Amino acid sequence: MTGRDKTDVTEQDRRRLEDEGLLSGYLDGELTQAEAQFVEVRLDASGELRRELEELRRLREATMGMNFTEPTEREWDEHAQGIFSSGARGLGWIMVIIWSVLLLGYAAWQFFASEGDLLVKLIVFGLGSGLGLLFISVLVDRIRTYGRDKYRRVVR
Repeated sequence: MTGRDKTDVTEQDRRRLEDEGLLSGYLDGELTQAEAQFVEVRLDASGELRRELEELRRLREATMGMNFTEPTEREWDEHAQGIFSSGARGLGWIMVIIWSVLLLGYAAWQFFASEGDLLVKLIVFGLGSGLGLLFISVLVDRIRTYGRDKYRRVVR
């Protein structure tokens, strides 16, 4: 027998077993032959590692034996149900739209009321209007197809 006790596994060996997940890989049968031999030698030398491997084995068996219930269609639906939540959502959208229109109107009024070159103001207004119209057209198309979109309720 060597100078080491048979139950002694070096700290470096223990760190390698943990860092590389060798015990879990050994349990799953996913190690190379050299890695499996390394683990087996360390398991022969340490009762603590054998207990740890047995604990991992029991944990794996317990998790593999679990059954999960499939959620119902109602549980899969991410949208809140009920009159209050849908009414509050609709009212919230109306308030956001009104606030946005008022804010943009005030910003446009301040922009045109300020001193500056009229050509620059028209160029900025044209760019902003074009981007706004593009956004509104995409938004309107999305709203129109929302009710007919066959993939709308696909969750999985």
